[in-house]
Amino acid sequence: MTHLSRRAALTGLAVGTGALATTGCTLGTAASAPSPSASGPSASGPSLTPGAMRLFPDDGFDFSGLLALGAATMRASEVGDVLTAVNAINRAGLSAQTYCDTFHALGDRLSSRSGRPDDETRRFRSLRAAQYYAQALFYVLGTRRPGDEKDYYLAGRRAWDDFARLCAPAAVTAQVPYERTRLPVWFFRPDEQDKARPTVILTNGSDGQNVDMWTYGVCAALDRGWNALVYDGPGQGQLLFVEEIPFTTRWERVVTPLVDWLVRRGDVDATRIALTGLSMGGNLVARAAAFEHRIAAVVCEPGCVRPWLAFPQEIREIVTPDRTRTNRIWKEAVPRLDPYQAYTVKKRFEIFTREALLQARAGKVLTDLWSAAQVAIGLDVTKQVRNIKAPVLVLDYEGEQFYPGQPREMYDLLRSRREYFRFTAATGAQLHCSPMAPQQHCDKVFDWLGSVLR
Repeated sequence: MTHLSRRAALTGLAVGTGALATTGCTLGTAASAPSPSASGPSASGPSLTPGAMRLFPDDGFDFSGLLALGAATMRASEVGDVLTAVNAINRAGLSAQTYCDTFHALGDRLSSRSGRPDDETRRFRSLRAAQYYAQALFYVLGTRRPGDEKDYYLAGRRAWDDFARLCAPAAVTAQVPYERTRLPVWFFRPDEQDKARPTVILTNGSDGQNVDMWTYGVCAALDRGWNALVYDGPGQGQLLFVEEIPFTTRWERVVTPLVDWLVRRGDVDATRIALTGLSMGGNLVARAAAFEHRIAAVVCEPGCVRPWLAFPQEIREIVTPDRTRTNRIWKEAVPRLDPYQAYTVKKRFEIFTREALLQARAGKVLTDLWSAAQVAIGLDVTKQVRNIKAPVLVLDYEGEQFYPGQPREMYDLLRSRREYFRFTAATGAQLHCSPMAPQQHCDKVFDWLGSVLR
């Protein structure tokens, strides 16, 4: 990096990290409620969440709120719950603290065992509680108590486990060996018959929780007589928040033991195992399918070939092949970050190295940017996509905030049977992962899967 470009990067870092909040990796982020960044969607053209679809004045919070509201389609939230919480947060003053506190309290209320509700009531109260704890978890690093992150995760995990146990039939749980640990899995079935069925492996992204997999696949799979497998991989769920294991760039090593586990089951049709990936999961499943050829169909939601490009250019320019130099420049940049930008960086990089995770929980910005960046850079699948043999559905979204242009790039790189589909604002399915239209999203995914896995 030249001195000129280095100065430019440091000067532009404030804009760049603001962009990361609205055009970053998965969910938008904010530790406070500043006016929208000049580089964010609200400044680049008409809002794609007009009128009743605009919950918060900040794009990041608004996207999170829309995800919670849209999940009501699959009974993973309640419209009244979410809108009441939105009103309370706006009255109190929008911030990570008010957002986190409000949704956590909502999760606590639903998790209460008072009143002796029947199993069906407890089941869906637990699912909604898991949703609200997930909303709180996302922002906890921006609050006064970032060290509570693990506890917030565990609260949501308990609610999710209660829900899975109360399903009829109950989800089968297991621990699948993976390197030096085990992957927790939840296997959902439409009934207990020992009948070989098509099965979908549902893969989360960089910051989603298991409740999102219910909204974006499990419910739809069961309705169609399919099995569905939910799991935590490295950098996700239990492996991240409890075991402190960050993301891997070799996702085939994660998926292969899951396929091994499935094909041993009598209720799984080993010739009809599909793999879907939500958000950054669209990148992970593409990598896995390039190596694991027992996968019969793949859905990338959206197509993502280079997650590193979702980070602002100002941050990407700091990262050079020289680790010492990169971290020295980063050290100069960190004091220029305001609290909002610092939170965004903590959240975005905690998934890539254990050191970054522990520093974020201690309220600190990571010091070793270079090592965390190498993981993000290493997720590039442009070379591997050509090796996928299974049919692939590549989804895209009007107003895609995080990976614009990448779905079409993935589609062009594919050499197997392929389809490209773009959701639009005309049906309310705009923005990353169609937060207000999960039913439309699942209809497209399962209609396509049904057509290729006859």
